[in-house]
Amino acid sequence: MGTEFKNDLHEQHYFRLRLGFSGLVVLALFTLLAFRFAYLQVKQYNHYQTLAESNRISLVPILPNRGLILDKNGVVLAHNFYVYALEITPAKVKDLEATIAEVSQLVEISTSDRKRFNKFRQQSRNFESIPIRTHLNEIEAAKFAVNHYRFPGVEIKSRLFRHYPLGRLGSHMVGYIGRINDKDLINLEKSGDISNYKGSDHIGKSGLEQFYEHRLHGTTGFQQVEIDADGYAVRVLSSNPPIAGDNLILSADSKLQAIAETAFGDRRGALVAINPKTGAVLSYVSQPTFDPNLFVDGIDTENWQLLNESLDKPLVNRPLRGIYPPGSTFKPFVALAGLETGKRTPPFAIHDAGFFTLPGSSHRYRDWKPGGHGIVDMQRAITISCDTFFYGLAMELGIEKLTSFVRHFGFGRKSGLDIKGEIEGLLPTPEWKMRRYKQPWYPGETVIVGIGQGYTLVTPLQLAQATAILANNGVAMKPHLVAQIQNPLTGKSLTSPAIVQDKVKLNSDNIEIVKRGMIDVTLPGGTAASVGANAGYSIAAKTGTAQVIGIKQNAKYDEHSINERHRDHALFIAYAPAEDPKIALAVIVENGGHGGSAAGPIARKVMDYYLLGKLPPVEAIKTDIITPANATGSISTTIPAVVPEEEFHD
Repeated sequence: MGTEFKNDLHEQHYFRLRLGFSGLVVLALFTLLAFRFAYLQVKQYNHYQTLAESNRISLVPILPNRGLILDKNGVVLAHNFYVYALEITPAKVKDLEATIAEVSQLVEISTSDRKRFNKFRQQSRNFESIPIRTHLNEIEAAKFAVNHYRFPGVEIKSRLFRHYPLGRLGSHMVGYIGRINDKDLINLEKSGDISNYKGSDHIGKSGLEQFYEHRLHGTTGFQQVEIDADGYAVRVLSSNPPIAGDNLILSADSKLQAIAETAFGDRRGALVAINPKTGAVLSYVSQPTFDPNLFVDGIDTENWQLLNESLDKPLVNRPLRGIYPPGSTFKPFVALAGLETGKRTPPFAIHDAGFFTLPGSSHRYRDWKPGGHGIVDMQRAITISCDTFFYGLAMELGIEKLTSFVRHFGFGRKSGLDIKGEIEGLLPTPEWKMRRYKQPWYPGETVIVGIGQGYTLVTPLQLAQATAILANNGVAMKPHLVAQIQNPLTGKSLTSPAIVQDKVKLNSDNIEIVKRGMIDVTLPGGTAASVGANAGYSIAAKTGTAQVIGIKQNAKYDEHSINERHRDHALFIAYAPAEDPKIALAVIVENGGHGGSAAGPIARKVMDYYLLGKLPPVEAIKTDIITPANATGSISTTIPAVVPEEEFHD
């Protein structure tokens, strides 16, 4: 009995020890739990309150109205209107293909719609809403709304849609918007603008739409919306309204633009017209053109192939990115270089026998006129476009001095126009040739530069800018398309300043010789006499022809025996009125042949309208000037009033 009593005491002792240890463990655990509760409730209060609010409150972006683009007279070139769009959020749809198939029984979904949807889906995140059909009419929208409950993840949304009411007219100038892609997102991240594009699907892709994106887009607003457990909005807690983008008012006239584009017919080429005193661009033509509306909702494969694979290259912005030999339109600038450097001093003249030879060489650089022009001084050399005169002048100037002088007229450098993608063209030098071809510069290459051939390449914009600088007596004004940037809320406008880019100090007697020679070009005996006939105002001009393919020495050029796309380009530069220039322009007609007969008449029609208000026959103009009332859909904003403010004949 005693032994059993002793064992009980022993067991009770160890039981108490175990119980005490367990109690200490439990106490320690509760103490740790209490500390954790205190940490979470006190120290981490703000963090978890934010998370809780995030589960309850959603920030919904409110997209701003994109700014309008208008011509100088208030004609709308780009505006917005609301459309019904059928959109799918892939993350909320169990069987995407089956859902699309069922939806298509209610609302027509074409093959191109499906292709565009799949393309956007590859570029988007799975939780983003992607349009599968836009521009639903009211009947289609109502039909789907009744059956909406059957299609979770599919919704009808009212979206702002960009529209270009004049279609093809001025499309390379205005540009277009398109859906934001990965490259755009990277650029927005770099610029720090990504937060302003929350909820935005589109961004400027070309032309003024791209260059002035930061002005046109506006500022995105936000709503704080309380949502329930199912993700449905309960109420709006607060709202920060969006700020509409600024409107752009251009210096271009849409009717002048229509006249210029119509004058080209089905020919390829470019035209740029500038006010030489201010740099304002009056007309900007690239032919052929395209309809920018095709790109807004994502261009379909068929139209993309038609545009991208066309031999006419309608997507190439020719004024900025088309490069051509300037031909004889280069001669007035070579003439000025000769006069200003003292290499030619009146009454210097040559006897043109129809060719030029380098000392010690038997090779003949022929004039466009067999037998030559006889006695030719500087003024007459410009008027009759005497190649022989400029061969010799270029040789005496030398390539370095020649290119250095003409660079002041904008050749070989960007003009700074408010459209992205401009290229510099080419003013060749010995250093450039050594870098490019690992070859020395030869004297004969200088000779042909004197008539705008060889390696020399210019853009139509450069040629127009050079003409404007010449007309403005050596003062280079920065070209610009936007005349005013207007606040849509206040109506106040910021006027684009006239900026002097460069000044060429020119002797008044020297520039008068060159200008007189250019005026004579459009008078009887000049190479563009037909262009100046019965004009009613004085025109200073220069014709040009630029070779596309080489011809053998002494061979006669016959355009009718050559493939149309291998024929010479036709060029024409002019300014008017000659005594007080208000417009300077350059015209290039690809494979057009002679500048005076192909490009000159186009320039004349533009100058007639701009200076005299003279219109071609109504039926000759390619488009009516459409106002927003003619566009489909509901316009999202009112239109504010414009606040004033080589061997070739030519």
